[in-house]
Amino acid sequence: MSRRSLQSVLYVDDEPDIREVVELSLTLAADLKVDSCGSGEQAIKMLATLRPDMVLLDAMMPGLDGPATLARMRADPRLAGIPVVFLTAKALPAEIQRFLALGAVAIIPKPFDALRLAEQVQTIWNGLADAG
Repeated sequence: MSRRSLQSVLYVDDEPDIREVVELSLTLAADLKVDSCGSGEQAIKMLATLRPDMVLLDAMMPGLDGPATLARMRADPRLAGIPVVFLTAKALPAEIQRFLALGAVAIIPKPFDALRLAEQVQTIWNGLADAG
């Protein structure tokens, strides 16, 4: 059973420069529609109408941080099935285990390789299809 191809991603990060790099990395290297926002609160609002295939989420943000944003998504039946990948500098083994336990499907550590980011995201997506 194959899942359809990855077509859209929402990237959530409070750093505008990093959002720009991620958007460029994903749109130039892959045929993806990339939306982005600067906070967990904005992401939850956007997800009321936007249905991305995947959410890339920074862990450390003011206000509603990444783990709290993921918890809100998992508590909402309309959003619970959207795969979430943390793109974060918090990538020590204990932190990775915590994020996975919260329901993330993968973690991409920062700093990331902008030239390989689209490939990493696609590999994660393909792994979900193979597992499902």
